[in-house]
Amino acid sequence: MPAPASHLDLALRLLPLLDLTSLGEDDTPAQIAALCAAAVSASPGPAAVCVYPEHVTTARHALGEGTIRVATVVNFPEGNGGVERIHRETRRALAAGAEEIDMVFDYRAFLRGDVALARDGVIACREACGKDVPLKLILETGVLGETSLIHRASRIGIEAGVDLLKTSTGKVAVNATLSAAGAMLDAIEATGGHCGLKVSGGIRTLDDAAPYLALADTRMGPDWATPRHFRIGASALFSAVLAAIH
Repeated sequence: MPAPASHLDLALRLLPLLDLTSLGEDDTPAQIAALCAAAVSASPGPAAVCVYPEHVTTARHALGEGTIRVATVVNFPEGNGGVERIHRETRRALAAGAEEIDMVFDYRAFLRGDVALARDGVIACREACGKDVPLKLILETGVLGETSLIHRASRIGIEAGVDLLKTSTGKVAVNATLSAAGAMLDAIEATGGHCGLKVSGGIRTLDDAAPYLALADTRMGPDWATPRHFRIGASALFSAVLAAIH
């Protein structure tokens, strides 16, 4: 039985906003190639496939010359690698073929009051990316907790020139929440709406995803949530979206 019209419309809207993600410590090249094949076969395709740095080359070859981008993670998942390591990891990932970078904010430094160190890591990654490579900053909002801290960290990222703010690594107990996304959108809206939002962690179904898209529409306007400004990092959600479409 086909999905209800509302679910079908939602699924078609979500698909090009997805970062199809596999960040398992035991991922194999064969699994990454299969993930990329699934991405390529989808119509429309997801915005990106996000994998560990060691799988970037495999993903790049498997995706071919289409529009789906290769994203990878830096300073992941703990966020405490230091400025030099962040710069080095970023340059290495780009050399391997990464086209987007998801970097973990040094939230521990931020929480202990070393805002300069946390900011410097973001600046180093932005410098390594150059102006053309999209940079998503993972705040780990479930650890930051308070909306005031999430808002402040968001402002640091925006001022350092990140392209999207991202909620979570998916590796901690609390991942994406609507309150965290709202605090991030507060900062985005206050700075002109040029920075985007990526939500990730625990978003497995269309019903999980719908409130985040609705929040973005309400806060930023119905035309804002394009792949440039809005992403959802997911693996199970991709299957749910395809099931609703087909």
